[in-house]
Amino acid sequence: MIIWLNGAFGAGKTTTAYELQRYLPNSFIYDPENIGYFLRKNIPSQCDSADFQDIPLWRSFNYDTLKLIAATYPGTVIVPMTLVSRRYYEEIIGRLQAEGVQVRHFILYASRETILKRLRLRTLWLNTLRRESFAISAIPRCLDFFDNQVTEIKILTDDMTVDQVVASVADKSGLSLTANSDGFLKKAYRRLRVSLSHIRILL
Repeated sequence: MIIWLNGAFGAGKTTTAYELQRYLPNSFIYDPENIGYFLRKNIPSQCDSADFQDIPLWRSFNYDTLKLIAATYPGTVIVPMTLVSRRYYEEIIGRLQAEGVQVRHFILYASRETILKRLRLRTLWLNTLRRESFAISAIPRCLDFFDNQVTEIKILTDDMTVDQVVASVADKSGLSLTANSDGFLKKAYRRLRVSLSHIRILL
């Protein structure tokens, strides 16, 4: 099974993915962003795009890689990635589903106000203002897509903790999690480390 965690930038996809992996035995995180940064470093600038999702090879490579993993890996694959183009959604998720791959697509949904609050908090802690400016500018496009184009399955995260979001994803996927006994400080430290390790420098 592939669990695709979609949502606006700053919606908590990466944190949710790593917490889900921690309590879900035999699971693997696949990050499509890595392909984008690989392409950006290994193709001429004339072939690049401001958004690497617009590069056809990014979409085909991620489709092919996920198809391979789904066919050979016996566990659950977790994919945290914002995808807000109907065409690109169909080229990757829709195509996988049409070919019999079990893909559960979840939208980690939050209001504009909640997303802004989370981004500002992340900026305060991680000093990532340049990246968050891009994320803030993308909020209208993301919310329009989740409100009007691809609307299933939404998890309304405004008033949910990370643990509650993880439990909801697992429950809706029919998966059982191991016991979660970590204390608040240990969780907070682990989640901060995840955030720090996934900071990207926008060039």
